[in-house]
Amino acid sequence: MSLMRTKPIDDVLIQSESDDGAGGDAAGSRRLRRRLGPFDLMGFGIGIVIGTGIFTLTGIEARDHAGPAVTISFALAGVASLLAALCYAELASSVPTAGSAYTYAYATMGELPAWIIGWDLVLEFALGAAVVARGWSGYLGKLLGLPTAWFGESSTVNLGAIAITLVLGAIATIGIRQSARVTNALVVVKIAICVFVVIAGLFFVKWAHLTPFVPPARHAGGGTSGLARPLSQAVFGIAPSAFGFAGVLTAAAVVFFAYTGFEAVANLGEETRRPARDLPLGLFGTLGISALLYVAVSLVLVGMVDYRKIDPGAPIASAFSAVGAGWAAVLVSIAAVAGLTSVILVDIVAIGRIGFAMARDGLLPPGIGAVHPKWGTPYRLTVAMTAFVALLAGFVPLSALADLVSIGTLFAFVIVSLAVPLLRRTRRDLERPFRVPLSPVVPVLSALACLYLMTNLSLATWLRFAIWLVAGMVVYLGYGRRHNRLARQERHAAVPAPRPASAPTGAPVSH
Repeated sequence: MSLMRTKPIDDVLIQSESDDGAGGDAAGSRRLRRRLGPFDLMGFGIGIVIGTGIFTLTGIEARDHAGPAVTISFALAGVASLLAALCYAELASSVPTAGSAYTYAYATMGELPAWIIGWDLVLEFALGAAVVARGWSGYLGKLLGLPTAWFGESSTVNLGAIAITLVLGAIATIGIRQSARVTNALVVVKIAICVFVVIAGLFFVKWAHLTPFVPPARHAGGGTSGLARPLSQAVFGIAPSAFGFAGVLTAAAVVFFAYTGFEAVANLGEETRRPARDLPLGLFGTLGISALLYVAVSLVLVGMVDYRKIDPGAPIASAFSAVGAGWAAVLVSIAAVAGLTSVILVDIVAIGRIGFAMARDGLLPPGIGAVHPKWGTPYRLTVAMTAFVALLAGFVPLSALADLVSIGTLFAFVIVSLAVPLLRRTRRDLERPFRVPLSPVVPVLSALACLYLMTNLSLATWLRFAIWLVAGMVVYLGYGRRHNRLARQERHAAVPAPRPASAPTGAPVSH
């Protein structure tokens, strides 16, 4: 049985429109329900993108690498994200199915790459939800003065993180429309507060804080050593730079991760009413609104406070406190809680859709991917992954593992970027409502940009990522390789048809 066998595109499209899928069971059908429009998709996308990035990375990168030019870093990162989004838009509109990058890899590169990317995406979204749940608990604890023994990173058992994960997991299980309504409400709060930050902050901007806009370049010291060193620095012996144009690029590599998550929109292809039109709108609307808010908020922040004095822990709230607007700092903290809530919810929804697609293909036991007959969601997977995320969020300090979210996202972007030209070569006849311009140039540039950003992650992150992939290979070789749909079809095709019984010797032969 070939490890590189591909799943026919026609099978993918048929699965997304029919109930037979992986066989189904008494618990319900194997088809998700199309209930989402373009604004719902934008709500999910903005809900997961605008979160920790705008509330933490802005201040850290302005202080450590780019100065006021962190605004340019956000713009450059937005362009890099747009390249990947173009590739997602073509594939998602052409093959509107659950699983996004996993399914695209299965149809273009083969079963083993598809398994690897699916396993990787499970890690990305599960770990991302757990990290953000712990951050949510800390913000809420500070906002309401709750005991640090149960809220925040110093807690032994983070009850706040566990509680929010279980509540949002229940919402994700009950239905996609319920998830969309909650997410859209939280997104309205986030966008409103971000607009407030920009408008109110303009009254406190001092132009002296914006000059020089690009601080003079300098070396960032001797750099880190051992497994904490970035891969590029370890391989090529590159010394880290701070400020100057090199510092702007370094900050762009970091703040790129503030845009990650928009690919979750592509996971909702089977639940979109008009995917050919709505999926590209959802992807580009998410990135456009997020990029505009990131650039505007970062510009106001570095104009309010000298970049060398920015508080990296809560930069925006601290900036308002520093100018005597403590009441505004409270509103920003509320926005942070709302923002992180929507990130957790969308992460949990995305995990269920990826696992559903893998179970439908037989790479995971089909029973765990059952769709609830009333709620129309992969309820078993959602419940199981909610419990897993709650355990991680409640008991594991995840600061050392946070970069795994980034490497998983970038790895998925590379696969999706390469899938566009491969699918154009293998399926020229496929209807493509949206087409990436200048292909294969743009997809190749997207893949190279993501690979470059991956090299800026530490050796320790690469090592942990490799361990996770090895664990996934054990699962695949032990179960998925022999039990998936394509393997069963191959075995069935290899069994010769029964031959008709031979006529007895001497018996007349009929004509």
